[in-house]
Amino acid sequence: MLLGSGLSACSDPAGPAPAGADPEQVDAVEAPALGACRQLTLTDVSAPTNATRVVDCSAKHTAETFAVGDLPTGLRDAAYDSPEVGAFAYDTCSSGLQTFLGADESTAMRTVLSWAWFRPSEKAWDAGARWYRCDVVGGGEQSASLVTLPETARGLLEGRPDDRWVACVDGPSVADSVKIPCSQPHTWRAVTTIKLGEVDDPYPGDRLSEVRSRDFCKKSVQAYLNYPPTFNYGYTWFHEAEWAAGNRRSVCWAATDE
Repeated sequence: MLLGSGLSACSDPAGPAPAGADPEQVDAVEAPALGACRQLTLTDVSAPTNATRVVDCSAKHTAETFAVGDLPTGLRDAAYDSPEVGAFAYDTCSSGLQTFLGADESTAMRTVLSWAWFRPSEKAWDAGARWYRCDVVGGGEQSASLVTLPETARGLLEGRPDDRWVACVDGPSVADSVKIPCSQPHTWRAVTTIKLGEVDDPYPGDRLSEVRSRDFCKKSVQAYLNYPPTFNYGYTWFHEAEWAAGNRRSVCWAATDE
């Protein structure tokens, strides 16, 4: 998930509308439309607000709005870029994405699909706007670019997901590698996850998080590969900032071209 989009710095709303933006959306106080599709870029999804023009969902697009709503009463007086608003968005968009895609938490973390959330512009916020928008997007922070989505992504991960939507890596290691769909040639596949704690648990620390992830992933990947005598595995674990935002899982990777 695009955690950075939830906690990013504010931008100056003054000046002309950005290229590709709908002027009527730039400082809109009214909430955006549910189910709308857009052609977003990685730069777009890292911004705190977005007014990219809506396109027909039968046309090429990289994002679909799956949740829209108002911030809860307790957050109406929060600062525009407060961590509490970002944490609310993380919980709301991540759980909503799982329902929308038909995936459990583990499957949702092992896909090239992700989510981005947006809030009103600062001008609209000052005018009282308190809406949020969650978009499913065809990629994330570790992607080279966003992939095109089908007409709707609803139910896309139900059952056994197509390899077009499963996360793989093509490189000597998982670290700092670009995520690609497993339908492309690859050397690593995301095969399972480990849950490191519950919602109210304190962060266990970097060292313990890494050790737990390493030990679990070794056993899990060995089982996934049907207990070969030798095998390679990797793991992606997250730090305190991601924990504070709501993430409790690490991802296990198997070295495989299948």
